[in-house]
Formats: sequence, structure tokens, C-alpha cells
Amino acid sequence: MKGFLEEFKEFINRGNVMNLAVGIIIGGAFTAIVTSLTTNIINPFIKLITGGNGTEVAGLVIPVPGSETGIDFGAFISAIINFFIIALVVFFLVKAVNKLQDVGKKACSKEEEAKPAEPEMNPPVCCFCLEEVKEGATRCPHCTAELPAPAAPTPKE
Repeated sequence: MKGFLEEFKEFINRGNVMNLAVGIIIGGAFTAIVTSLTTNIINPFIKLITGGNGTEVAGLVIPVPGSETGIDFGAFISAIINFFIIALVVFFLVKAVNKLQDVGKKACSKEEEAKPAEPEMNPPVCCFCLEEVKEGATRCPHCTAELPAPAAPTPKE
């Protein structure tokens, strides 16, 4: 169960999942505002430009015989405008969140850079067969010779 929870935690903390969650939440929050903007401001402006009579956009609605509604290009244009406004807001929000994450990563990397660098070391080697052995080993696994001291790495030159 702990493995599942750790895997789920890693999945949730990925940047793409967080961006998606933020996008859905903000998109839902701004939908009402953007719908009102297009319905109450942009659509009347389109009607004014195309000479609509206030109830429909002239030239943008094609009547369909046998139905109460027609093909309403004005509503389609309104939906496209809604989409682009919401997408733009979500884009700016995700961009801001990513910038904050980058600032946090840079702060962490500066802390790591401040630590003194440890000298590079060669792995321990058997003094008899010159094969690599594990650090602290007292016997070589290759030639089975007993080492005079526990194996220790040596600094690189």
C-alpha cells in the first residue's frame, strides 16, 4: 500500500498534472465571466457591426426548415471567443506557476553550489591483481588475496 501511495504522490507532483489541475480549476472559474463578456459585450458588438436586429445576428443565422433554431454562426463565433479568452488566462497562470517553480529550483541549486566540492576519487584497487574492489573490503573477490589494509579510494590526479 505504501508503494502505491508513494507512486501516486510522485504522479501528482509532476508538473504536467499540476498544470492540468490548475487549468481545469481556473478554466471553470473564468467560464462564467468569459461567457458574460461574450454574451453581453462581444455579441451585441457583432450585432451592431453586422446590422442585427437585437435578437439575432443578421447574416450569421441560417434558418433550417422544420426546426425552431437554425445554424447559428454567431453562437459558434461566441464559443470560439470564449475558448480563446479562457485559454489565454490559463496560459498566463500556468506560465506564472512555472516561473515560480523555476525560481524555487534555482534557489535550491544555488544552495547546492555553495557546498564545497568533494575531490574526485578513484575506486579502491587490489594491490595484487589490480582489479577494482569494494571500499572497505579486506579480501579481493577476484584473486582472493588478503589485502594488507581495508580497501580505500585514492584521489584522482
